[in-house]
Amino acid sequence: MIHTLHHRGPDGYGFHVGDGVGLAHARLSIIDLATGQQPIHNERRTVWTVFNGGIFNYVELREQLERQGHRFYTQSDTEVIVHLYEQHGDDFVSHLNGQFAIALWDAERRRLLLARDRTGIRPLFHTRAHGRLWFGSEIKALLAVLPQRATLDPTGLAQTLNYWGPVDPATVFEGIHSLPPGHVLTVDEGNRETLRRYWDWSFPVAAEQTMASARRMFGSEEQAAAELRELLIDAVRLRLRADVPVGAYLSGGLDSSGIVALIRRFTDTPVRTFSVAFADSEFDESAEQAAMVRHLGTEHTTMHCSRRDIGMAFPQLIRHTETPILRTAAAPLMLLSGRVRSEGYKVVLTGEGADEVFGGYDIFKEAKVRRFWARQPQSRFRPRLLERLYGYLENSPVGNAAFAQAFFGKGMEHIDRPIFAHAPRWATSQHALRFLSADMRASIGDWQPLDGYEQRLPASIMSWHPLARDQYVEAKSLLAAYLLPAQGDRVAMANSIEGRFPYLDHRLIEFANRLPPSWKIRGLTEKYLLRRALDGLLPADILHRTKQPYRAPDQTSFFFDGKPLDYVADLMSSERIRAAGYFDADATGRLFDKCRHGRAIGFADNQAFVGILSTMLLDETFLRRSSSDPHGALCSD
Repeated sequence: MIHTLHHRGPDGYGFHVGDGVGLAHARLSIIDLATGQQPIHNERRTVWTVFNGGIFNYVELREQLERQGHRFYTQSDTEVIVHLYEQHGDDFVSHLNGQFAIALWDAERRRLLLARDRTGIRPLFHTRAHGRLWFGSEIKALLAVLPQRATLDPTGLAQTLNYWGPVDPATVFEGIHSLPPGHVLTVDEGNRETLRRYWDWSFPVAAEQTMASARRMFGSEEQAAAELRELLIDAVRLRLRADVPVGAYLSGGLDSSGIVALIRRFTDTPVRTFSVAFADSEFDESAEQAAMVRHLGTEHTTMHCSRRDIGMAFPQLIRHTETPILRTAAAPLMLLSGRVRSEGYKVVLTGEGADEVFGGYDIFKEAKVRRFWARQPQSRFRPRLLERLYGYLENSPVGNAAFAQAFFGKGMEHIDRPIFAHAPRWATSQHALRFLSADMRASIGDWQPLDGYEQRLPASIMSWHPLARDQYVEAKSLLAAYLLPAQGDRVAMANSIEGRFPYLDHRLIEFANRLPPSWKIRGLTEKYLLRRALDGLLPADILHRTKQPYRAPDQTSFFFDGKPLDYVADLMSSERIRAAGYFDADATGRLFDKCRHGRAIGFADNQAFVGILSTMLLDETFLRRSSSDPHGALCSD
């Protein structure tokens, strides 16, 4: 099992086998290089732990625990876990500031505890078989000993094609579950399981998010911006703790530029910056990246990524993501992490999470305009505000006013539902469901995507401000289910890189969730208070630049001069599609021809093609190969 995770920890293996438990760890040594090998135990060797990630406030926690009489034998962040458990029991997780997947064994109580960080940065999977609970940081570790689990789950696949990721605790593999973010799973003697949530994104009721309440809580906007800056500085400072050099990604946008600027201004840590550039101007931000490098004076590396690079890397990407994906944007990030590793770095800080926390995406502004429009549905002027969105798209849905009104006018009947903002996005994604085979459609039955998702939402959500509802659904459906796994942990760890995300410090999230909506989106200016907090640290054109989400060429990465890459032609052939059984061969063939001839320019076709291809790669990698040679398919790292 642990050999399959060698890419997550190439610096050595550690094991503990006791009565009723077996623990294994693959180490990526970042803190306490000399004595930090896991598993780690307490003084009496009655509590053992292995974990993946980082506990960033371990210095402060260690000082507290030593004052309380605990004795340490390493300098690692891992050791605070066992002593915190001794001191606080299961509540130890609420004292941690970090990103983690933890397994802790209490030998005296014969009790296993699994814990996952608040926002879902680190993955943790588990399943039951042969009377035992099996768990690991990646699904391939479970499949190494349970090859019978290498079967795709129809509902998990449908959820992924619609929402961009499966809904916790589901995965796309039958019988394998994901521990949801912010949860602890305990297994007591007698195999009794208890799942407990210890943290969640939460917001005040809308009536409490008034300007008067904000002034009582934060003072003026200037005071709130100053408090936010101090929180950001501390979040960055904690995530710079390492006994190895630290790098940072620099996209040229506000979020990553702000992180690097804070490092340069408020710490003594030298930081190397890295970025990816594209030949296609629609996706390229190299001019903005160069401007930030000049402004900050960092030593910088740019990796140029071509469409062919993306297409050739895609099979390796799916082997690491272990799930279908709807975009190719993760592939350049995987290649970039390889470049980071080749330069001698193991840690990078990134700007991920700022848009979810501070209202940065166009989907939030789009929903605001649509709600404004819905008050006067016959207005010809209110929907014109949509023209101020999606300016970075070559084939923008707002490029034609009549099309924009027709497209964004759909779903207005959902205005009083918590999924209102996401209904247009999911309507686009649902196009991929049309390609499912008759057998797969029968397997998922009468599942309704909008109703199915709402059933998972907290009962209190409709008491929140509409922006808070939109943020919650975005944090769960895109951030935790797609961005953090597919564009965060998996693509970094594919090359033994630890990504760290200052904007996802839980203190920052809790601070931002209390802010009034107008301090997040002012008119149609996103991340308003964050911009104020970073004022004076960045050039004006970067500080005031409109959000341009990171993207990469999608289906065009798989066709050149009308010819598909060899593996694409093989996997998308009618014979392979029929043999796999997930998709309708005739419909898929028509989509394939449309892409091959360059006629698939919309989001719906692009996402459907990438989703189908990645599903077929998943089938090839984990089902077909594992059935004949499981270890060869899963352990090629």
